Amino acid sequence: MNFKDDFVCLSTIDLSSIDLEDDTFRITTDTGIKKLIFSIKNVGLLNPPILLKKTSSFQVISGFRRISAYINLDRAKIPARIVASDKKKLECLELAITDNSLQRSLNLIEQSRSLSKLSEFYTENNQLTKAASVLGLPENPAIIEKIKNICILPLEIQNGVLSNTISLTMAIELGKLKKHEGAAFAIFFDNFKLSLNKQKEIITHIKEIAIIENISIINLLTKNYLQEILADQELDRNQKINLIRSYLKQRRFPQITKAEKNLEEKIKQLNLQSNIKLIAPKNFEATTFSLNLQFDNMGQLGENKTALEKMIKNPLLKDILV
Repeated sequence: MNFKDDFVCLSTIDLSSIDLEDDTFRITTDTGIKKLIFSIKNVGLLNPPILLKKTSSFQVISGFRRISAYINLDRAKIPARIVASDKKKLECLELAITDNSLQRSLNLIEQSRSLSKLSEFYTENNQLTKAASVLGLPENPAIIEKIKNICILPLEIQNGVLSNTISLTMAIELGKLKKHEGAAFAIFFDNFKLSLNKQKEIITHIKEIAIIENISIINLLTKNYLQEILADQELDRNQKINLIRSYLKQRRFPQITKAEKNLEEKIKQLNLQSNIKLIAPKNFEATTFSLNLQFDNMGQLGENKTALEKMIKNPLLKDILV
């Protein structure tokens, strides 16, 4: 790829002659122009946009935000780098990717857009990998395969990726769902800023409940109880998350949840000291209980010993362990 002879000239172009509806070569996800406007006002336009001369207009290869900033400043014309009208589409795309990546690191969606657009020209994986490497894009074939289709997912998922509330792994998982379902989950996750593990837990529970009860995922997500939790202004974020997780677990595993509550009540009746915790096996998948003791000195340890001996003699313990 050689850009030495790409530009015919640097020229001043009427903004009205630029086709802003054609975003064939748009790579950038950021639409904000406030900082650009400030920069242009104070130091001028340092990096003119790149335009392709068409029959009756100019097509934007790179510089959508710079052009928008000029329009916002009520300018009539803009300096631009003009490329030859016979420039091939692939060469224009490579120019767009290069111009953007030289200014800053591309985010995941911008990398996806770049790879997705390049894949139209490189149908073989080895060809796409080589082209990506030259342009500074991820060159691992497995990573390319994961990334390139993120840009065609619902905007809600893409926005979650950009705000770092949805990881690449989760974006791929949401992309397997129906579009409106993936979008609904993305909005949900964006509201609560959940960890990946909690996101996976909630998705798994909801998908399994939907199958067991033969209802749609959207139907479940819009249930009154969940919406009431979301709308409750007296609950903080963590309280809402815990209530939702508890509700979904109870609905997915009603028998286990019921048994856990019964066990919790029996353990409470043992009247253990606050520094002694009897912990049941998770989901009753095993028969081994755990005991957690806290103490600061030998005196407290002796008190714990006395309390344990009392607990062992309590007939309720036998009922708990059976």
